[in-house]
Amino acid sequence: MMAAALQWLFSRGYNGAVETEAHTPARRTLRDIQTHYRQGAILSMVTCYDFASAQLLDGCGIDMLLVGDSLGNTMLGFETTLPVTLEDMIRHGAAVRRGAPGAFIVVDMPYMTCQISHEEALRNAGRVMQETGCDAVKVEGGQAMAPTIRRLTDAGCPVMGHIGLTPQSIHALGGYRLQGKEDEAAKRLMADAVAVQDAGAFSIVIELVEQRLSREITESLSIPTIGIGSGPGCSGQVQVLHDVLGLFPDRHLRHARRYAEVGETIRNAIRSYAEDVRTGRFP
Repeated sequence: MMAAALQWLFSRGYNGAVETEAHTPARRTLRDIQTHYRQGAILSMVTCYDFASAQLLDGCGIDMLLVGDSLGNTMLGFETTLPVTLEDMIRHGAAVRRGAPGAFIVVDMPYMTCQISHEEALRNAGRVMQETGCDAVKVEGGQAMAPTIRRLTDAGCPVMGHIGLTPQSIHALGGYRLQGKEDEAAKRLMADAVAVQDAGAFSIVIELVEQRLSREITESLSIPTIGIGSGPGCSGQVQVLHDVLGLFPDRHLRHARRYAEVGETIRNAIRSYAEDVRTGRFP
């Protein structure tokens, strides 16, 4: 379905053509991301969960691909990210790497794979790096997770942090609500960001945080912030690919911009195919 959706965009004149083998771009590295940030570029990141989508996205000018545990919602039909396993992330992460050999790929560490002990976090992150071929992992949490992030980065594993609305803690947070509106909450989020930076993270996702606060956090750090639902003051933005393409016609999120209505196009195409089979027009 994703391949058909993206192919439809290309047929409409989208000019981000997939590189041929003879013109495969050099693999994007962490140094490239850091250089773009220091040069003042606004960084772009989009989720990607499968081989076909990765093939089409590689070479389209996106700075980073995120194999998010949001695949639990978008690909597996769960209500939250909590049921997603380490094996799920490894399987999908490896598929994305095979499809996008030139991309800078970040893979989420799913629920309870980094929280039990430093040793287990190292073992699990090591598996993700080795078995997917990704360039970095993403770890949710602020001050409490900073010592674990430090252990990972000391071991040579690049880490992207994630603060604000952290979906793995959705029950503790009481739902999908804007974070940092109260003074104490804002102070805590600022402290989270500084702790994650000081632990060695190369970037931090800031999700669903009050816009003024997200800008203040961004200006206080020396590493890039990647916002989602946190306004334009971050160093970059991340979106779920399915939301960008309008693959779920009934899902409209305030923080997402739908650049196409591919879901309805796919439905119409399949209806036409089914009708042609029934009437004998195909084959």
